[in-house]
Amino acid sequence: MLIMIIIIYEKKRKGIDVRLIQAKSNLIKFTYWILFGLCSIVIVSSYSITVGAATIPISAIQDAIFHYDSSNAQHVVIWDLRLPRVFAAILVGASFAVAGAIMQGVTRNSLADPGILGINAGAAFALAISFVFFPNISFTLLMFITFIGAVISMGLTFGVTSLYGQVTALRLVLAGSAVSALFFALSEAVTIYFKVSQDVAFWYAGGLIGVSFEQLKVVAPWIVAMLMFAVLFSRKVTTLSLGEDVAIGLGEDVRKSKFMLALVVLLLAGASVSMVGPIGFIGLVVPHMVRGIVGVDYRYIIPCSAVYGALLLLISDLLARTINPPYEIPVGAILALIGVPFFLHIARKARREL
Repeated sequence: MLIMIIIIYEKKRKGIDVRLIQAKSNLIKFTYWILFGLCSIVIVSSYSITVGAATIPISAIQDAIFHYDSSNAQHVVIWDLRLPRVFAAILVGASFAVAGAIMQGVTRNSLADPGILGINAGAAFALAISFVFFPNISFTLLMFITFIGAVISMGLTFGVTSLYGQVTALRLVLAGSAVSALFFALSEAVTIYFKVSQDVAFWYAGGLIGVSFEQLKVVAPWIVAMLMFAVLFSRKVTTLSLGEDVAIGLGEDVRKSKFMLALVVLLLAGASVSMVGPIGFIGLVVPHMVRGIVGVDYRYIIPCSAVYGALLLLISDLLARTINPPYEIPVGAILALIGVPFFLHIARKARREL
């Protein structure tokens, strides 16, 4: 009897030791990839500021930041064009990636993404309506209207899905695709009828051209606040990713948690779309890549998604500006070249698992 007790104790102790070693290994891996991503962001950002229609030496960046001279053409280009664009890419890339990570965790749907589930299309439709009927609207109010559009589209997606029984991953994607098609079609109809299609074409293509510090002053506080909330709620996302029954068994208030996380996703996506347009696939690609690196714990996935979402959009924007200078390719097209094959791969993998 004593020997059996000793054997059981040793097995439990070894199990605990294995879990502790695994947790420590995951933490080390997470720290390494976060530091690597942050260093890459600094390098790519610095290089991105120097290249474009006008090449600027890297030494001019520090001089422009600390000794700005409005009569210096290089300083004006850095402050008015390059720096806002880099900051916008970092914030928007992080927003879409974190929004996608949260949606994939909460819905347990590997295909979940703000663009695929109709959020971007609803925000873009609200943006088109604003340009047609409120051409002189303030940017703050414009962001609020796009948020309302995102709420309506997301509500329609989940509403249509629930009409046909249980909300499954496949039904959610099909409903999101239908809602996206509807809102994009309505947007096109409105803009063509009122002859403002050229004015909103920039937002539909998705791009960082024309982003200013005035826009960032409005959007950045919301995005930063929602990213912080996402990190704080990351444990809840991990619990919900295990399933509702498990989450309830662990004492989680599922309805309240889902509402708070949905609000975070809507604010992140709505604020980002209002500034750069309906850029897709970041929220689909980045969380999958990160999950393969740091595991399934969303305390690691969400911060890493923010870092690598920012890095992906920075690189995509850099490619869009440098592939065919002095002309620019829409950054949405660059991301589509990456995202569409990735989406097809994930969809095929999910089909095999059914």
